[in-house]
Amino acid sequence: MMQCFHFMVEPAKQLTAKIKESNKRAKQEKREPLVEDQLFVVELARDLSRVCQRSEVLEHVWNQDDTWPTPLCQLFILQWASMLENKERLMQTDGWPEMDEDKQPDMMTLHDLQQAKTAILNWVQDLRAQPEQSVMPGEPVGKMLEDLQSAWRWRRVPNLLSAMELVMWTLVSQWSEKDKIPQQWLLWKQRTQKIGAISYIPQPVWDWIADASVDVTLDLDTANPDLLISPDEKKMRCGFERKDIPNFHQRFDGWWCAVGVEGLGSGRHYWEAEVGERDWRLGVAKESALRKGFKSLNTNTGYLTLRLERGSELKALTVPFTALPPGLIPRKVGIYLDHNNGQLSFYDVDKRSHIYTYNEPFTERLFPLFGTVEIIKDLVIRSPAAKTHCLCPTSCLWG
Repeated sequence: MMQCFHFMVEPAKQLTAKIKESNKRAKQEKREPLVEDQLFVVELARDLSRVCQRSEVLEHVWNQDDTWPTPLCQLFILQWASMLENKERLMQTDGWPEMDEDKQPDMMTLHDLQQAKTAILNWVQDLRAQPEQSVMPGEPVGKMLEDLQSAWRWRRVPNLLSAMELVMWTLVSQWSEKDKIPQQWLLWKQRTQKIGAISYIPQPVWDWIADASVDVTLDLDTANPDLLISPDEKKMRCGFERKDIPNFHQRFDGWWCAVGVEGLGSGRHYWEAEVGERDWRLGVAKESALRKGFKSLNTNTGYLTLRLERGSELKALTVPFTALPPGLIPRKVGIYLDHNNGQLSFYDVDKRSHIYTYNEPFTERLFPLFGTVEIIKDLVIRSPAAKTHCLCPTSCLWG
């Protein structure tokens, strides 16, 4: 009993000493000293790095080369306390527990944060009993950690938060298939943070997304009569005259849209589109969705889409619509559909980053949707770039 009590008191003493040490070091290096929540993350990174092989990347965190803003540290602490308190949920197919809406950072209290730290410290007690370098995360996770470290060094990612998450997930879910950990990480990030969840997607995960590539062509029988479609049925833009063509029931006669030829009823699918700079929409249409007139193409009418208006207003057409930050506006969009898991995600292909994710059960076929009002620049359906094979021993620095 005394040992348990000692474990709860001793970390507090150590943290006080670490704060004093951080203040002294900061004064010597002429920078801002770390506060308590930041030091908590630093010490956690040290414990993770000690037991997990191929986690040298975390040295940058506990050496304080990579320090996170206090609100980010608090969010990390809350999320992972929730994870550890619900470890039984990890035995489910999706793996990741949802965040408690009552404990979002803007609503949390000091008591919530202290409780979260206690939950993590309880887990760390067992972690410290493990031998050094006793956990091998697996080749896919190792490659991701190397990729994230390179991206951080080249300032393509602001911090090593994703690396910490991957190591935590590896240690918490040692029962899990190691090859699937990167995919589980991706699904969780998109499910719990729908908007811009991942500022940089590591190459192994990006390859996994691209492995689901499908060949999408436009269905001429669905295209609005104002649209000009290229002979290969992969480019579209608005013309100056409405064509005199049959008005099939599946044809758009209001919005300037068309859908792909094939409906997608199960499995994983990925496609890309190069878009204009002023106005476009991309996503999927449910098989039952109506296509006539100018009724709003949103989640209430069977459409899951992103829309750019006037070159600066990016929206997810939920009800009501969800405004997205201007910094997320892409020029080449990747669309990833996981029909079985009920997720539709959008990515900026050039930046290799996440934009937005819809989460809902899919019970019918979904058709890739494309829309534009531009008369000069085509909306172009592209095939994903082929994988590159590099001879670098670690993550390629020139990718």
